[in-house]
Amino acid sequence: MRTTQDGLIGHVTPADANIFTELGFEAEEANALAQDAEREVIQLLNIKRQLMQEISGWIAENHLKQTEAAAKLNISRPRVSDVVNQKASKFTIDALVTMLAKLGKPVTITIG
Repeated sequence: MRTTQDGLIGHVTPADANIFTELGFEAEEANALAQDAEREVIQLLNIKRQLMQEISGWIAENHLKQTEAAAKLNISRPRVSDVVNQKASKFTIDALVTMLAKLGKPVTITIG
């Protein structure tokens, strides 16, 4: 977003626009960058979902209520609900890894 000297907004990028085109990249490069970014977002969401499934599985295996899980994880009950309901956008990977560590489930990363 760019503002004019009088403080008004001079340009707003539409939600469906390619941000890389908006930033001035040539169309071909902008499309390639947008596709790369989309793949990365999908990959990160998949990692978050896998971590959330581990936490949810632990809660189910231990027959815990969300309030009990919240106390164990040192988070609020609504945050437990967000994990159980796979609301990945509300968490960072490191927050989920920390939760798993609190449950005695250390995370190991395998590349390849």
